[in-house]
Amino acid sequence: MTAAIPIIDCHQHFWRLGRGNYPWLEDADAPPHRYGPVAPLLRDYLPDDYRRDTAEFEIAGTVHMEAEWHPDDPVGETRWLHDLAEAEGLPSAIVGQAWFARDDIHDVLAGHADFPLVRAVRQKPTAAPSPEQMQTGLPGSMSDPIWRAGYGLLARYGLHYELQTRYWHLGEAAALARDFPDTTIVLNHAGVPEDRSTSGLSVWRAGMVELAEQPNVKVKISGIGEAGHAWSVARQRGVVRDIIRIFGVGRCMFASNFPVDRLVGSFATIFNGFLEITDDLSDSDRRQLFHGNAAETYRL
Repeated sequence: MTAAIPIIDCHQHFWRLGRGNYPWLEDADAPPHRYGPVAPLLRDYLPDDYRRDTAEFEIAGTVHMEAEWHPDDPVGETRWLHDLAEAEGLPSAIVGQAWFARDDIHDVLAGHADFPLVRAVRQKPTAAPSPEQMQTGLPGSMSDPIWRAGYGLLARYGLHYELQTRYWHLGEAAALARDFPDTTIVLNHAGVPEDRSTSGLSVWRAGMVELAEQPNVKVKISGIGEAGHAWSVARQRGVVRDIIRIFGVGRCMFASNFPVDRLVGSFATIFNGFLEITDDLSDSDRRQLFHGNAAETYRL
């Protein structure tokens, strides 16, 4: 199935464990990932490991997504990644960590912006635990005035925003995009459509449609695996085609979320799945989805 389409993998992670930099992986009481226990991820993951996982494919570049490095030193991960890129040739671009409601947000954004590979920052805003508990104005949320004041600094530093949130907050994200039209938002993991019931998918689609009305929003088709299910075309085809239909080919990008998504499937399973799901699209459209849109978004 592997096709001769160059890939820019616009959402992947590296880490070197044993130094306390990744509490979500290394703490004794670390909670499980939404896919399940994190134990299978508890080993270093570096460019040589990534190249082994992607050996069947033509990887033209990667974008490293902040891997929840210890928040005491958000710029420390960016510094380490620049050294890694110089030595190993990957990653090609970086999304740093930032916390918009913190007093040091100016310094953090300036620190990231000093590094030439940085294109954006990510923070997972405060979210309600379920759709039924959804409310606006939560401290640290996208509708919190203090959070928004920090967010408003992104344009000054030439950075865009990588958003990871649950689908019941997509309306809140649409309001953020509307109120800050000069800042691009890239939605991570397609709004996490983990409830695959008819009603869950209906609410997710409605949120995606509302968000897609804002022209400064793009979406990454990544991280759409499900706990308890191996990644398969049969389970993912409808979700992937919904995303492309709602946002259009020009605003969608495929990405691996590796090594995290190794919990649900191999790189080959996931990317051959994306190729199969899009096999009726034109060559031009597929090249946009696998390469061109990411190259433009991350200035590669």
